[in-house]
This record gives sequence, structure tokens and C-alpha cells, in this order.
Amino acid sequence: MGIVKIADDLHEDIRRASGAMCRSINAQAEFWMKMGMLAEANPTLSFNALVAMQLKEADVRLPDVHAA
Repeated sequence: MGIVKIADDLHEDIRRASGAMCRSINAQAEFWMKMGMLAEANPTLSFNALVAMQLKEADVRLPDVHAA
């Protein structure tokens, strides 16, 4: 594990987002970094598709919801 230097304003954005998303500051930063890495590796996939892919890989069963 290491230390990552980031701008103060970005740290503040992470802090605010972490409260809204019920994550620790470190977990929020890690989530954004992971999603950014996945987005760079899979530029044709949407954010929702990337999240769905991660949930599927974790064997999370999602409800099948159909629009009425």
C-alpha cells in the first residue's frame, strides 16, 4: 500500500462524494480509480455496463427488471 498525492480540491470532491455514496474516503477514491481504469480499458462500455460487469464477476444476482 502506498500514498497517492492528489490536489486538495479533488480530495474535497472525494470526501463529499464518499458521504453521498456511504463509502469511506479511501473506498470512494479506490472506486473512482478502478472505474477510470476499467473505462480506459473498455472505451465502448457505459458506466452502467462496467458496474454490471463487475457485479457479474462478483456473482451478485441482480433482479431482472423490465420496463412496463
